[in-house]
Amino acid sequence: MSKNNLEVMRKKLKKNLDSYRYHHTLGVMYTAASLAMCYGMDIIQAETAGLLHDCAKCYTDEEQLALCYKYNIEVTEAEQKSPYLLHAKLGAYFASRSYGVSDQEILDAIRYHTTGRPGMTDLEKVIYLADYIEPMRDKASNLKRIRRLAFVSLDEAMYSVLKDTLHYLENSPKSVDPATEEAYEYYAKKLYEKE
Repeated sequence: MSKNNLEVMRKKLKKNLDSYRYHHTLGVMYTAASLAMCYGMDIIQAETAGLLHDCAKCYTDEEQLALCYKYNIEVTEAEQKSPYLLHAKLGAYFASRSYGVSDQEILDAIRYHTTGRPGMTDLEKVIYLADYIEPMRDKASNLKRIRRLAFVSLDEAMYSVLKDTLHYLENSPKSVDPATEEAYEYYAKKLYEKE
């Protein structure tokens, strides 16, 4: 993966996303690169995952569901109830098939950027957090604190975001994906054991 590949992907992606989603995607890419620099990670890997994390977001919920069935991508009961979650799995598929990404770490970071999961890699955490804190985001509670925390401790930031996400979902018509609950429990226990 190189800067040249990234530029080719960026141009292709721009044609497939609306203006808002494209600018959000660039924000995630730059935020992921900043976090990667902070933690001594591979910057191109972070940029690539950040750039492609929403590459399947241009489809309606119904289209995402149909595409998952077409490409034999497993759909859980929670995803059937909330098909907007499928853009992460479908995005990993398209990153591989349409954008030529073969790096499994990048594909997993795309796949888990919406729900999280227990035992995430640092790259997965970076993409999850970058999606939450990128500069265009302005509605989440505790955003200023979480933005600072993301550059201090990935695990503490994950715990805070997952906690806030579950609190938000409890008070919304959207259902909670079990993977998000499992991720929250994992990071809560990890931080408790650390103390």
